[in-house]
Amino acid sequence: MPDKVLIASRFPKALMVRIGERFELLDGGGKPPLETFSAEQLSDVRAAISAGGQGLQREVLDALPALGAIICYGTGYDGIDFAEAAKRKIVVGHSPAANAASVADLAMTLMLAVTRRLLPADDYVRSGNWSAAKPSPLMRPQPGNPGRRIGVYGMGEIGRRIAARAAAFEMDVAYHSRSQHDVPYRYVPSLEALVEWCSVLMIAVRAGADTHHMIDAAMLQKLGPDGYLVNISRGSVIDQQALVAALADKTIAGAGLDVYEKEPHAPDALTAFPNVVLTPHVGGHTIESHVAMQDCVMANLDAFFAGKALPYPVM
Repeated sequence: MPDKVLIASRFPKALMVRIGERFELLDGGGKPPLETFSAEQLSDVRAAISAGGQGLQREVLDALPALGAIICYGTGYDGIDFAEAAKRKIVVGHSPAANAASVADLAMTLMLAVTRRLLPADDYVRSGNWSAAKPSPLMRPQPGNPGRRIGVYGMGEIGRRIAARAAAFEMDVAYHSRSQHDVPYRYVPSLEALVEWCSVLMIAVRAGADTHHMIDAAMLQKLGPDGYLVNISRGSVIDQQALVAALADKTIAGAGLDVYEKEPHAPDALTAFPNVVLTPHVGGHTIESHVAMQDCVMANLDAFFAGKALPYPVM
């Protein structure tokens, strides 16, 4: 009998095929487990796979008396209640750095799209305004990349790869994180100083209570009317209402966003701005990233069911 694993979040079935070949999956398609499965079905579940930003509520944990492992599909784990997990002796694993390259690629894509105004340029061609030689203020020349000041908030695996890509574009890179790292980029001791210095702020920090709404109205004011914001981390790091206000009154020049305070992100005030580029949390959504994340998930599950330490634990 294959080991039973609860799929506690909503994942496309295609992402679970490899894992399903090795384990018996209880997949409710994103519906609450308590509404989908019986108490008997859940009683002997020893492991669960979850999206990092989505934890398991206490009433769900109560219905899983045998649960011993929560394995996050992806790098993040901000939705997990670690105090509750520790109390119940549940180990937590994730997929560190598995999607770092693809997330960094999207960060650069968003930065290029918003600073070079690719969406207005695309519309300028499609609308016929270019062929009609109609003038557009959005088509005025913009600053290029050489010498552009890139501030990276967070210097984990994703932050490092963003910095390396920015440096290859001949940009001036500096960063702020909780501690200084052995990297060839200038360390700025405070986030405020980094924001004041940079012309593009790249958010690559982990979500948590210590980073919640760190980018607020005051920070956006420091970024200034020539500054751009790119977020591929978690939406909770930005005060989204403050961001909308800053875009509306031109406090900042624009933004590129892959993550939002509430997801899935419904059309709202952000969609009205031509200087904002929006993507649906697809930073890690490449074939290579998913293979790597699945490798980590399966390695963690194999180790757990074999009674061994997780090879990719959350530290």
